[in-house]
Amino acid sequence: MTETTPQRTASRADAAPAHAAPARRVDDATVEQAVRRALELAALGPVTGGNPQVGCVLLDAEGRTVAEGWHHGAGTPHAEIDALSKLPVPHDARGLTAIVTLEPCNHTGRTGPCSEALIAAGVARVVYAVADPGANSSGGGARLREAGVEVDGGVLEAEAEFFLRRWLTAVRRGRPWVTVKWASTLDGRAAAADGTSQWITGPAARQRVHEQRSASDAILVGTGTVLADDPSLTARGDGGELLAAQPMPVVIGETAVPADAVLRSHPRGLIETGTRDLAAVLADLDARGLRRVYVEGGPTLASAIIAAGYADEYLVYLAPALLGGEKLALGDLGIRTIGEARRLRVTGVEQLGDDLLITAEPAEPAEPVDPAASAAPASTTAVSTTAASTTAVPSTEEN
Repeated sequence: MTETTPQRTASRADAAPAHAAPARRVDDATVEQAVRRALELAALGPVTGGNPQVGCVLLDAEGRTVAEGWHHGAGTPHAEIDALSKLPVPHDARGLTAIVTLEPCNHTGRTGPCSEALIAAGVARVVYAVADPGANSSGGGARLREAGVEVDGGVLEAEAEFFLRRWLTAVRRGRPWVTVKWASTLDGRAAAADGTSQWITGPAARQRVHEQRSASDAILVGTGTVLADDPSLTARGDGGELLAAQPMPVVIGETAVPADAVLRSHPRGLIETGTRDLAAVLADLDARGLRRVYVEGGPTLASAIIAAGYADEYLVYLAPALLGGEKLALGDLGIRTIGEARRLRVTGVEQLGDDLLITAEPAEPAEPVDPAASAAPASTTAVSTTAASTTAVPSTEEN
């Protein structure tokens, strides 16, 4: 499990319990029930912070739950360690079966490997749903088998894959999961002829946007939006208060963010990319551990990300209004004929007050476009915290 959290680890010098085999093997139906319970536990953990949501259930030989745990986020123990700490005799799991949603990690970084902690605790069997895709953290199953622990992987794998798909996709590809959001009228306009856009949607839809910001590691805009709107890009509650989790604001482009911009007082700080090279930006965000990115930068940035094949998810807010005119929610996507249309699969439709929220994903994952073949200008690929962007876009509705 790839996490950056402190935890108890056992060295080979520890007095480790023996690996007593369970009196009988827990049956498959009970194991599957425990995996589903572990997924419920995993969902209690935070979606942001770079770490996966992981749950763990410890069963005795009769299939009864002895302890449960989950990863509570950065700075807290891994799910396996959390569960082991809740045993009647903490970290003494002799003869127990550990059910985990993600393969236990097998690396030492800022934390020790969960595989070694399970071995030291005397766990007899480990069942996990999804293999850890991390280049440095995978291999926990093999290490456990090497130590004489029975290991079964791939139990309810499809369910766990769906639950963890955003994190898994980000780790496997080496770039964040990218969600593109826009709000428009029914005729696809994001602003009126004079550029005004506040407010296209109603309070319920706008509050949902703040909740989605809070569930994202980073929020992307271009400097055109920053210069036009001076947005705060914070996640706020109904009363205007800051929510506990805030996205990191990322400004794409080459023009510096003004010294007096509201963004400069954002509680998470500010990343100014100094480039329009989307591949470089996403690679840098991944290196920073930012797995979920929320794009809210207006038609120019949204269109560039979609055209480049980086959009993994779409959140489209539709208001029952008509504006007409040229202020479209999306610009040119490089599509020449109907056969090249970006087909989507609708995964959800929700009514929020008078507005609709349509959630969709690509019907077929798009292959990222070679930047050299794109007409969009690319400047330096350096990404820092003190450079910035020029992306001329009409105003984003939320600020």
